[in-house]
Amino acid sequence: MSTKRLDKYLADAGIGTRTEIKSYIKKGFVTVNGEIAKKPDIKVDINTDDITFQNEPIELSLFEYYILNKPAGYVSATKDNTAPTVLSLIKSNRKDLFPVGRLDKDTEGLLLITNDGALSHKLLSPKRHVDKTYYAKIDGIVTPDDILAFEKGLEIGDEDLDIAMPAKLTILDSNEQENCSTVHITIQEGKFHQVKRMVQAIGKTVTYLQRVSFGPLQLPPELALGTFRSLTDEEINMLQKF
Repeated sequence: MSTKRLDKYLADAGIGTRTEIKSYIKKGFVTVNGEIAKKPDIKVDINTDDITFQNEPIELSLFEYYILNKPAGYVSATKDNTAPTVLSLIKSNRKDLFPVGRLDKDTEGLLLITNDGALSHKLLSPKRHVDKTYYAKIDGIVTPDDILAFEKGLEIGDEDLDIAMPAKLTILDSNEQENCSTVHITIQEGKFHQVKRMVQAIGKTVTYLQRVSFGPLQLPPELALGTFRSLTDEEINMLQKF
């Protein structure tokens, strides 16, 4: 049984602050299973109880799932004192949402936002070997030798592990005149600045980075930078089975 305090349930549903909700309950605006609620701390079952506010039914999903096309300038956190967070881009009344993993502040692309902690843990667990693919613009010409270096694993100077796991580097385009390349890089880890440090390890520099896939999820081409949408039932099922 999935239970919550009544005032938290109503707050998560966007009815108001906990203080406002206590006032609403005192005024008799809230019913549970047809009876006027007397206290804000009573437990309600979010799956089976019928809850109304001013005679309007209130429904709250246990979990919410969003895909965000993250723009640069936003940090992958729930709170930050120096920059806007990715949650400020999500229009939801839920107070328990969080990003699954992180993208660097200047990195764009696919970011999963949810309140499903169990799914997040599985997707981020190193034991699961979940692929994360990035599109990158590189200052320098990427070579077949670089592809082999990625396949073997690279020394990136990490304090915990000096060798990054083997990764896949795919050359999309090279421009010798401008000394630049575009590539896809697929990794299964999530170390700090990992893609940038791996590229640095082969003597080159990332000038632009965008995550284009995470596990079975692909960045939708129609999803504009800075916008989001709910995952479809099919996408949610894909993630859970994955």
